[in-house]
Amino acid sequence: MPANKPGGASNARKGAAPGKPKQKRIRVIEADSTAPAGLKRVAAYARVSMESEELAHSFSAQVNYYSDLIRRTPGWRCAGVFADEGISGTSTNRPEFQRMLAECEAGHIDLILTKSISRFARNTVDLLETVRHLKELEIEVLFERERIRSLSEDGELMLTLMASFAQEESYSISENCKWSIRKRYESGKPRNRGLYGYRVVNGNLAIVEEEAEVVRRIFRMFLEGESCYAIGKRLTLEGVRSYSGTGFSGVVVSYMLRQEKYTGCTLCQKFYTENHITHKEIRNRGELPMYFIEGTHPAIISRETFQAAQEEFVRRHGVDIRNGIAGRAPKPR
Repeated sequence: MPANKPGGASNARKGAAPGKPKQKRIRVIEADSTAPAGLKRVAAYARVSMESEELAHSFSAQVNYYSDLIRRTPGWRCAGVFADEGISGTSTNRPEFQRMLAECEAGHIDLILTKSISRFARNTVDLLETVRHLKELEIEVLFERERIRSLSEDGELMLTLMASFAQEESYSISENCKWSIRKRYESGKPRNRGLYGYRVVNGNLAIVEEEAEVVRRIFRMFLEGESCYAIGKRLTLEGVRSYSGTGFSGVVVSYMLRQEKYTGCTLCQKFYTENHITHKEIRNRGELPMYFIEGTHPAIISRETFQAAQEEFVRRHGVDIRNGIAGRAPKPR
């Protein structure tokens, strides 16, 4: 057997199993924790509802607090402080809230700070839908009071529980407000709001004589046979302005002719709020009691004149009189 050439065995081993790829060697390079990270774009959302009067939760206090917090925190860059004032948290129909979500969609925000769940939303469904959508965008919401981070493992569970409590709290506040208002009505104390012919002075309705004369004229023209449309058109051409500062339309005139306040009396709870989430105002058609309070303020017209106008509505439009007030005509003209 011929002797192998020097290095022959080694060469044979190198040439063994031709076509088999060499085993790859992988070396893991650990992340460098000391490497500077990009600044986190942090926004804040603040809200003050009408029922909140505490200084610590005031509109300006929240805005100033978050502006200062973001500025002082290393690694954070302010992406804006969004604040809605005097708007309920039970709805996401809030201008600044929606603007903040638009910024999130545009990729300009990484983290949102908010005081509490009740500041962000009291509607559990809307809260979870919003937080889940932000999670898809990899945006975290930090609820300071509850110490909940939306991207944590138990974040959604805790949010569901706490939001339910917040929504129940909102319902309780709403019911307490309704109870308080009804007790005022029962004691003969209406909620006075300005309307054409009157202004609220020290909580009471006071007559504006120049406008009161227009009110008397409207009733007089209507009882003399003119339509709501014709009355409104004549007043507008004369340059007379309505409560809102615009001209008089037939609808406005129709409303004024059926406004019992011009007799010095007030029918309370003609409308009511559907619930504490939608805040939709619904005409009371017997679902809740009404309160007719006499002599709540000075009268502009007599009750006899008002009654005659309601009967004229019935004669012209075939509507019903309910609680002393004629129903709305289909299309006032």
